[in-house]
Amino acid sequence: MTTEEYTPRHRAMMRAVADGRGSLLCGQRPHLSVDGLWCDFTASGVLVDNGLVRPAWHAPAGVAVPAVLTDSGSFVLRELVSCSPATGGAR
Repeated sequence: MTTEEYTPRHRAMMRAVADGRGSLLCGQRPHLSVDGLWCDFTASGVLVDNGLVRPAWHAPAGVAVPAVLTDSGSFVLRELVSCSPATGGAR
């Protein structure tokens, strides 16, 4: 995916993870929650499948662990923030 294909929802989810507010319920298809509330399952899958968000450590299925941004996730988030109209960036 190019950064143009990520939505404001993806950006908000990655920002929450970067702020330490996200957790992943481990399993075949990890599910992301922020502040204890489930996020969009499709968007969560995109972030995990594209290697932008991962569990802080390996855990068995059904166990929630903190979510962290990968190096790629940090890069994409910086790109999204710099291109966001709310931050004055050009799109």
